[in-house]
Amino acid sequence: MKTNPGRFFEDYRVGETIHHAVPRTLFGGEKALYHALYPARHALYSSDRFAASCGLSGPLDDLIVFHTVFGKTVPDISLNAVANLGYGEGRWLKPVYPGDTLTATSQVIGLKQNSNGKTGVVWVRTTGRNGEGDAVLEYVRWVMVRKGNVEAPAPDTVVPDLSDVVAPDALAVPEGLTFADYDFTLAGEPHRLGDYEVGEQINHVDRVTIEEAEHMMATRLWQNTAKVHFDATNRDDGRRLIYGGHVISMARALSFNGLANAQMIVGLNAGSHVAPCFSGDTISAWSEVLDKAETPAPGVGAIRLRLVAHKPEAEAFALKGDDGKYLPGVLLDLDYWALMPI
Repeated sequence: MKTNPGRFFEDYRVGETIHHAVPRTLFGGEKALYHALYPARHALYSSDRFAASCGLSGPLDDLIVFHTVFGKTVPDISLNAVANLGYGEGRWLKPVYPGDTLTATSQVIGLKQNSNGKTGVVWVRTTGRNGEGDAVLEYVRWVMVRKGNVEAPAPDTVVPDLSDVVAPDALAVPEGLTFADYDFTLAGEPHRLGDYEVGEQINHVDRVTIEEAEHMMATRLWQNTAKVHFDATNRDDGRRLIYGGHVISMARALSFNGLANAQMIVGLNAGSHVAPCFSGDTISAWSEVLDKAETPAPGVGAIRLRLVAHKPEAEAFALKGDDGKYLPGVLLDLDYWALMPI
């Protein structure tokens, strides 16, 4: 057989390293398409001149890097997935610039068969590298994957011990980054790190309705070949599932209203795609400030944020019920670090 049916749960082994195809060279076109797909307005990624005033030479959006690396992994990790369950220990290690070529590898760090015997959870640590071999991104994700042969024996259970949060001193601040001469007028809001309080909640107010055409374009752009995103016959209801990263980018873009100066994502502490999203769904977003920290870079601080995307039936700042379960309408619960002027 020359075609690739994708891996099933029983095909993984703890400790193995998977080298993903195909290298991807990124240019300004990816940036333009990203800003066309999402209402992205953070100044450092919108303006090369603004980025230069901060000591950087026009890097690509951090989530362009995430989506590109993630897309490389899909044929080997989640082609036969039931659901992408979560993220952790994510760090953006080095800016990516137009002309850089990205590759990806993943190491299997955990396996656990589910009690139904038909699926199992696979944990992988993925690393994206540029053409010089430097690591630019690393993160852990865990995925529920179908078994191809339900009679295949269950592997020994290995559940990795993951950190709840990336420690502030482990965050990689880009070399040369400075907010010493930061232009708050051009950035769009006056709020510094010191203007935010831990526990503060911010309703980002704006809404966006997801269209079929744009989510399909996004999934193709990131070369994400998961069947549930492309093939309308893959689900009994005939609907194509929105790629979870599309929801992440949409919510991050909406967060500009209230967090315009949270310029660069540098850490991914945790994340859950709480419920499926489909074309026609309208997304709102709110954030909660979880922590703040200093960095060695001039004028640069780090803010830890919970970003929640939800449909209109879920109210802002409503996340879980008394039973501890997510409320209907909640789509995404993401915990991340971003860099912000002090």
